[in-house]
Amino acid sequence: MLLVVDAGNTNTVMAVHDGHQWVGRWRISTNAQRTSDEYAVWLTTLLTQAGLKREQISAAVIGTVVPAALYDLRRLCRDWLEIEPLVANATLDWGFEIKVFNPDEVGADRLLNTLACHQSHGGPAVVIDFGTATTFDVMDRDGAYLGGVIAPGINLSIEALHRAAARLPRIGISRPQSVIGRSTVPAMQSGIYWGYVGMIEGLVARIQAEYGGTLKVVATGGLASLLAEGTTVIEIIDADLTLEGLRLLASRNPAPILS
Repeated sequence: MLLVVDAGNTNTVMAVHDGHQWVGRWRISTNAQRTSDEYAVWLTTLLTQAGLKREQISAAVIGTVVPAALYDLRRLCRDWLEIEPLVANATLDWGFEIKVFNPDEVGADRLLNTLACHQSHGGPAVVIDFGTATTFDVMDRDGAYLGGVIAPGINLSIEALHRAAARLPRIGISRPQSVIGRSTVPAMQSGIYWGYVGMIEGLVARIQAEYGGTLKVVATGGLASLLAEGTTVIEIIDADLTLEGLRLLASRNPAPILS
């Protein structure tokens, strides 16, 4: 079985694939101070609850945008699973060209989304990932990665608004009934929700114009479904895009040997 680890800025997702389907998926907050032993206790408990054993895991792949978390995730695989994990980076065989000035600067999650999107949905396409940052990543018909856009994520914007304006409360994310808010909280919710919908529609239109053709629009991330309710621009929602990208990357590259 394959252990897949997607360590983002906010959350880390671990999932197990048995060669046919995902048989377990768990989420924990990302903390660069968390040790390999802590990961192991958490993962072993959840594997047991799913009817799986640690010994059944024969390979692992890690994708992370948090370099400080990588050491202990590697140690988890080496010390507790006795396997050397494959770590997603631009030097691996992705099956497509990375057409940017410095491929090493591209976050692993963005390349993983590109790989999975091309495999599952085809191209040309733009992938919108609603995470800590909201990213737009563009691929051509052959799956080549062309670059994209990075914008602040919704939760970052909400927190910044609350911190910078003393009288504005911290709010949750929801789709307002109307654009014009008649009190402070609905006005803030409208600004966040419809502001991001406007950003999505505006950036997708500009990306399409610059690309010079129609792009399929695929969304992933926890808020994809909520924001898709407010626009017709998003055509496909694929919650497992990054995990699937990790699985595909592991299938394309030889497993490292534990030294």
